[in-house]
Amino acid sequence: MPGPDLRHHGDAEVRDGGAGLTDLAVNVRSDTPPAWLKEKIAASLDGLAAYPDGRAAREAVAARHGLSPDRVLLTAGAAEAFVLLARALKVRHPVVVHPQFTEPEAALRDAGHEVERVLLREEDGFRLDAAAVERVPEAADLVVVGNPTNPTSVLHPAATVTALARPGRVLVVDEAFMDAVPGEREALAGRTDVPGLVVLRSLTKTWGLAGLRIGYVLASPDVIATLEQAQPLWPVSTPALVAAEACVTPRALAEAGHAAHRVAADRAHLLAGLASLAPRGVRVVGPAEGPFVLVRAPGAEAVRERLRGAGFAVRRGDTFPGLGPGWIRLAVRDRATTSRFVPALAAALGP
Repeated sequence: MPGPDLRHHGDAEVRDGGAGLTDLAVNVRSDTPPAWLKEKIAASLDGLAAYPDGRAAREAVAARHGLSPDRVLLTAGAAEAFVLLARALKVRHPVVVHPQFTEPEAALRDAGHEVERVLLREEDGFRLDAAAVERVPEAADLVVVGNPTNPTSVLHPAATVTALARPGRVLVVDEAFMDAVPGEREALAGRTDVPGLVVLRSLTKTWGLAGLRIGYVLASPDVIATLEQAQPLWPVSTPALVAAEACVTPRALAEAGHAAHRVAADRAHLLAGLASLAPRGVRVVGPAEGPFVLVRAPGAEAVRERLRGAGFAVRRGDTFPGLGPGWIRLAVRDRATTSRFVPALAAALGP
């Protein structure tokens, strides 16, 4: 398919010889999963002879969002949810708001859909505003938007996102990074008053479970039933179900809240370092609200390669529709890592 490589993701930057690099390409929180979560997952291995039973985890996720269990579907990460939506829902005119995570569009295209793109503009700070909402065709019967959006780190107001809802339209909001926002402000998870709302959540980012594959869908009971019928039997493993139940307990939610505040502080340190490079042409999309930032840098392709030589992997931006080769995405890491990275970036920019 011509155009950006929708199947390129941050993990590609650290495969095939990149394991020794400091990883700023993958948006999984560092130093995770925590020891208590690893212990719970390890203990679940004694039950692997039995088929998975997702009822307890489903009820726990539902309770976390104040919903009934028939409004929850557990999935093998948010990626499975995108595939289920693309294959199971009867849609004719899907629209994806870009730049954003590319897997929703890739899944729709793989399912045979023609996808229309609505591109948010750099001059508008890649924000979803009233003008952007108006550019979404009224005929669209499925609209996908991320919040906060990967890769821009923009957090859209909930009221603006819900303005995309229409009778007869499915509004898919990818909230994979919402638990990295202090207080989860602008979240739509748990809302039942928005027609056609489907919210996707991931537990892999904050808890470091990308290799376990666990996420969930929140939607009306009829949509959940349709998606569930498209799943294979036992789609989520027992260790993943145990992790899901553990990650929505009050203790875990409090820990995630503290982590979100730490990420915000670490992001502020990164933004300060990047601001010092503004005279060298470095520009950051802001205000950044996610555990990553989007950066425009002169000669970004060469800069990225020089950074690899200096021991850092960063995410290329040209695979996101609406961006181009001048962009890179940086995961937020601890202050010590950032303090090493900023001088390396300064050197990579050249004289």
